[in-house]
Formats: sequence, structure tokens, C-alpha cells
Amino acid sequence: MKNLITLTKGTGTGDTKMAAFDAALFDAGIANYNLIRLSSIIPPHSEIVVNKAEIQSDEFGHKLYIVYASQIENEAGMDAWAGIGWVLQQDGDGRGLFTEHEGHSEQEVSNLITETLSSMVTYRPETYGEIQSVTTGITCTGKPVCALVAAVYKAEGWS
Repeated sequence: MKNLITLTKGTGTGDTKMAAFDAALFDAGIANYNLIRLSSIIPPHSEIVVNKAEIQSDEFGHKLYIVYASQIENEAGMDAWAGIGWVLQQDGDGRGLFTEHEGHSEQEVSNLITETLSSMVTYRPETYGEIQSVTTGITCTGKPVCALVAAVYKAEGWS
């Protein structure tokens, strides 16, 4: 059975930094969950899909297991960028590595993703495929803004 991991992204603006973060979660389709942040290991039998998540009203308050990157900016004229990169082992079993980074430009975030994953695979004995990534950004025009990219593993209820 495949573990489906969805890469989604969003941006948001709010009256406060936290409101901007919440707006970015909403834009990414993952608002109204209790976020449980994971480290960056992709388990066996995983399939990565890049697709905007859809808010599930029947999952309000559920636990959501995710890896995420978020950058908040509140200075007018400054950019907020976030991104997640990943590599999968070439054995076809779906195992791999994520890395998440934030910064003030797409180039900065992309470079950090490439540098980190390139380093992470050098001391592991497995062979990995090409680096892939998803990034998003937003420019602050006055109110706080947030850029967010998330790898969504699964939602889980409380009972």
C-alpha cells in the first residue's frame, strides 16, 4: 500500500504574523488542523504528489502530520520565500529525504535546498535520484505576509 504524501503551498496576508501564517495555511488547503511537525524522512512505499490540498470540513481539529517551511515578513518591499526539496532512493521503494528552507528570495531557498540534499546523500550508502522541489513566495506591501510549503503525510482524528 502506497503512502501518499501531498506537497502543497500557499501564501497569506494578515493583520499579525500569526494571522498571515493562518492565511497561508488556508491558501494551502491545510487550515483547521492541529499541526504535528515531522522530521525529514520519507518512509518506504511513499508516493510524492504535488497538488494543492483541499480543506476537509469533516476533519476540523484533526491531527495533521506534516513537514513544512514557512517564512514571515512584515517589512514593506521585502519578500518571504519557503520551499521543500526531496530526493528518493533509486531502488523504487519510495524511501527518501525532505529538506525545508526559508529565505528572502527564490534563488536563496533553491540553493539551500540543493546544498542541503546534496550533502545529506553523500554520507548515506543508498543511491538517490534527482533533487526535486516546490517553492513559493510573496512580497510584503505593508501587512505581514507568509509563504508556506508543506508535505502532508496524513490526517488523524482523536478517537
